[in-house]
Amino acid sequence: MGRVLAIDFGTKRTGIAVTDELQIIASGLTTVNTKELVQFLKNYINKETVELFLVGEPKQMDNTASESEVHITKFLSKLEKEIPEIPIKRVDERFTSKMAFQTMIDSGLKKKQRKNKALIDEISATLILQSYLYSKK
Repeated sequence: MGRVLAIDFGTKRTGIAVTDELQIIASGLTTVNTKELVQFLKNYINKETVELFLVGEPKQMDNTASESEVHITKFLSKLEKEIPEIPIKRVDERFTSKMAFQTMIDSGLKKKQRKNKALIDEISATLILQSYLYSKK
């Protein structure tokens, strides 16, 4: 079994989370400069077996696509061309940033640490991945 890698795409930074090989535990991996994202993913899959890319799908409250979907669609086209052997699945990511921020508060991070947007992106990717794992059960 390979890992599932979740991507919380952003125009500047992208949060990444990954499962263990048995796809039981979701863990934050890192935050990557979005311009370097495809190369990072190529390097990662050369070291680890990844069976699925999970990409957050931001939606408005009325279920329409958010403004950032335009950027995500371009990224997905590039990802499919560069790494065609790994399938891509989309997952609703509404509220993950708010939930990530609340997680930081609940875990006792100080105000200065909670301003770390890279950490919020990584936690958001982890929440996307965790919701996917729950939905599989």
